[in-house]
Amino acid sequence: MSCFDAGSPWPGHAKGSVGYRRVLLALFFAGVATFAQLYSVQAVLPGLARSFAVSPADAALTVSAATLGLALAVIPWSWVADRAGRKRTMAWAISTAVGLGLLVSTAPTYEVLLLIRFAEGAALGGIPAVALVYLHEEIQKLHVAVAAGTYVAGTTIGGLTGRIVAGPVAEASDWRIGVLSVSAVAALSAAAFLWLAPRPRGFEAFVPGAGPPLWQRVVLNLRSVRLFALYAQGFLLMGGFVAVYNYLGFRLERPPFLLPESLASLMFLSYLAGTATSRIAGGLTIRYGRLPVLLAGIPVMLVGLAVTLAESIPWVLVGLLIFTGGFFIVHSIAAGWTPGLATLGRGQASSLYNFSYYAGSSLLGWTGGLFFVRFGWLGVAGFAAGLAVLAGIIAAGALRSAPGAQPAPR
Repeated sequence: MSCFDAGSPWPGHAKGSVGYRRVLLALFFAGVATFAQLYSVQAVLPGLARSFAVSPADAALTVSAATLGLALAVIPWSWVADRAGRKRTMAWAISTAVGLGLLVSTAPTYEVLLLIRFAEGAALGGIPAVALVYLHEEIQKLHVAVAAGTYVAGTTIGGLTGRIVAGPVAEASDWRIGVLSVSAVAALSAAAFLWLAPRPRGFEAFVPGAGPPLWQRVVLNLRSVRLFALYAQGFLLMGGFVAVYNYLGFRLERPPFLLPESLASLMFLSYLAGTATSRIAGGLTIRYGRLPVLLAGIPVMLVGLAVTLAESIPWVLVGLLIFTGGFFIVHSIAAGWTPGLATLGRGQASSLYNFSYYAGSSLLGWTGGLFFVRFGWLGVAGFAAGLAVLAGIIAAGALRSAPGAQPAPR
């Protein structure tokens, strides 16, 4: 029996219900499948650079190619999802991406590898472009922030899985087998998503002519100062975050560390800090509001970056844990806040956040390599710190009076 009137809008699955748990588990596995594939090559960049005889910055382009494809695809995927439905769109995207991921290990040349990675990223764009909108439509509004934190936690597990599986397997064989093993994990996670995701009940298909066309919805969400500030969080912070993780492996292979690839990849266990803080941050917003929690993540990132400057492996790991935890505090709040601030075109607002996020990953993540070549690790840390400070200034100035910025009165 339905618990709401047939003519009433779908209120969303209540926290603790079977539907609520299935939505969260489904999106958790979608996050694992997406981010395991997206960043699997990051753990094997030194080996990939040797295999194709390219520089560290050129090797890092294999990461940027995928994130660029994702950034360019999120708006088109949001258009598809407005018509075909959220779950169906994510199913198409994740299935295509798994197929392309299996082809990555067969790339005969560096140029072909970049093309496959770009296409893989474009396919993966259908998950982050739609996932948080799906949450807003299927979960009761009071619990969306916590649910969004769970989804982001899944993305951290995915990013971690891709790196810690690919690195050790690659050292025992080569980078191709390492990446292929991650694709197998992604395939299993994709199957779990398809099985768990419940039938959408809050989706209303876009009817052509019944509202503004796509370009107007995109422009409207670009003109919002508050939304633009959230897009800036994704662009700036993700750029610094990817730069740190792109070039960490190269640093750890050099003196005074001289770590083999399998041990260097274990540094990616720091992602577990993001798994924890993204969930915690979602819960803290109910008590403190979104803006104070978001801003709290910035100094945490700065402290972590400062600690990574130490020439001691334990301290580098501690710094990376702190930095990663701070990043995911900000990202989970910003990503979950974006659809809620959109007055029209919620799917496009979420897609624009993801476009900014992955454009930062592609452009600024690669740019960090120029600082690494010129100034070493100090250059990368300073570059990421400058981006974090700028992001904090923008958020503090533009989001102070935004809905949800402060805790709701009791």
